[in-house]
Amino acid sequence: MPTHKARMPAVSVTAKAEKSIRRSHPWIFSGAVQEEDRHLPAGKTVAVYAADGRWLAWGAYSPHSQIRIRIWSFEENELIDARFLRKRLSAAIETRRKMPLLNPCTALRLVNAESDGLPGLIVDRYDDWLVCQFLSAGAEHWKEVIVGQLLELMPVKGIFERSDAEVRTKEGLPLQNGILWGPPPPGRLAVELGSVRLLVDVENGHKTGFYLDQRENQAQVTDFAQGADLLNCFSYTGAFGLWALLSGAQRVTHIDASADMLALARQNTAFSGLDTAPVDYIQGNVFEALRRYRDEQRQFDMIVLDPPKFVASAAQLNRGCRGYKDINLLAFKLLRPGGILMTFSCSGLVDAMLFQKIVADAALDAGRTTRLIRHLHQAADHPVALNFPEGAYLKGLVCLVE
Repeated sequence: MPTHKARMPAVSVTAKAEKSIRRSHPWIFSGAVQEEDRHLPAGKTVAVYAADGRWLAWGAYSPHSQIRIRIWSFEENELIDARFLRKRLSAAIETRRKMPLLNPCTALRLVNAESDGLPGLIVDRYDDWLVCQFLSAGAEHWKEVIVGQLLELMPVKGIFERSDAEVRTKEGLPLQNGILWGPPPPGRLAVELGSVRLLVDVENGHKTGFYLDQRENQAQVTDFAQGADLLNCFSYTGAFGLWALLSGAQRVTHIDASADMLALARQNTAFSGLDTAPVDYIQGNVFEALRRYRDEQRQFDMIVLDPPKFVASAAQLNRGCRGYKDINLLAFKLLRPGGILMTFSCSGLVDAMLFQKIVADAALDAGRTTRLIRHLHQAADHPVALNFPEGAYLKGLVCLVE
């Protein structure tokens, strides 16, 4: 027995949980834990054992979360320490370099939590700044070490923390937002995403400042937008519209609930040298706007639906699915013959098959003959570990409407 194993606190799990661990799934839920010391500090590394005493894994303990343990390693002789974390961080960054993703873009995800073997840790790069989210007790426990190693592996001007996601409260952790190292980032950080240049607000924007998971899907607008009148719903800071304008869209209409994000979308249009382009910025509720356009019999050549998460828990599933159906139904009614609908769901509890069924039902109810021409998903810098299917949360469809 390795000496460090003898010194580690231990928990034992049910036979059902053991099967999941044998398949290398990185989560152990509270109901699967048979024996534990609830006085262990949050983030403490524990040895996970089967009911018959066989060692199974090393994990980070979280006494307040339904996900009681997040697995660091399934290797018995591996020590969870600074060297281990550096190895995982280095591997994640090198993966992006080999794809290659670090060169053409100055904004991308460097560490994607469980799918990079670092549960609860998000690291995004925006030009010369890193933005981190420590979303689990284990990631929080090692925060200082992780920041120090990131500086060695990826020299930058500063590191900013955006650990203000609600999932932290489920871990018993306070929401945090602020500087971890170096000077504060500028209020508007300029980044390049292929042909598009954008301004990002890492301190106040959604997630870590931008929806990096949509980067590749935004670029695909160029295949369909030439000469189109595009309606960009839940537009945020306007990236889908920028790609459309650069590919020759006739007009773009952005709709978003946030006046601040629409103002940044307007700045992005000017920053990209498109300030004379025909763009409308509509602040308001997307559902209400779509109904108004329907009543006005307004039509578009292309519509992008990129809504926020409608389903955050199983209890919200039915209501959320109705929401997805409603906006897609309205969109189908607003498209001209030959129009394109690019529609998304980022709700992990709505899988790809269910989402496709929702969109198909909406097309049927709208009386539109529709063909699916492309499946979309999160960008390559948001990889999905095959042992962690929950990591595949973003799904999208490109539909041709007759």
